[in-house]
Amino acid sequence: MGTTVLSLRIDHELLERLRHHAARRGMSVQDYVVRTLIRDDFDERFQTAVEETEKFYGVT
Repeated sequence: MGTTVLSLRIDHELLERLRHHAARRGMSVQDYVVRTLIRDDFDERFQTAVEETEKFYGVT
């Protein structure tokens, strides 16, 4: 799996909050943001799978 660069422009206050959250977890800001995006993507895919399963079994 390759990688691609994503550049973001964010305000100073948000960056400081991200640094704080990342530091509490012993992570870099980059790792924290990527982990958050991966988690959000998983949650979305999981919810879609649940909805499809409910449709399949006729659960409303």
